[in-house]
Amino acid sequence: MLNVMVYPTCSTCKQAVKWFEEKGIVFKQRHLVDKPLDATELKEIHVKSGLPLKKFFNTSGMKYRELGLKDRLAHMTDDECYEVLASDGMLVKRPLVYHEDGRVTLGFKVDMYAEVWK
Repeated sequence: MLNVMVYPTCSTCKQAVKWFEEKGIVFKQRHLVDKPLDATELKEIHVKSGLPLKKFFNTSGMKYRELGLKDRLAHMTDDECYEVLASDGMLVKRPLVYHEDGRVTLGFKVDMYAEVWK
C-alpha cells in the first residue's frame, strides 16, 4: 500500500494528493500532526529509502528553526534524530510518501513522482 503523509493545509501536500488522484493511484493518507510517525516507523522508512536522514527534516519549518536543528543535527545520532522527528509531525519533510517495497519520496516534484510512482 502506498502511504502519503500530509499536513492538510500544505499546498505541496495538496498537489501530491491531486497528482495521485489524477493518475488513479490508490493510496492511504495520514495526517502528519494528528497521527505522527513514531521513531520506529521513521527508522524503518529511512533505512529502506537509502536517503540521508537529514532529508527527512522540514528544514524550512518554524519548529526546525526554533529547536536550532541546523546546528544540532551534525552532532545527533540517528536514533536521536528519529526521536526528534517523531516528537512533532511539523518537523518531517512533507509530503512523505512511502511504499513497503522501499520506495520513498520527500516533497513534491512532478518529474520525481512520474519516475518513482509511475
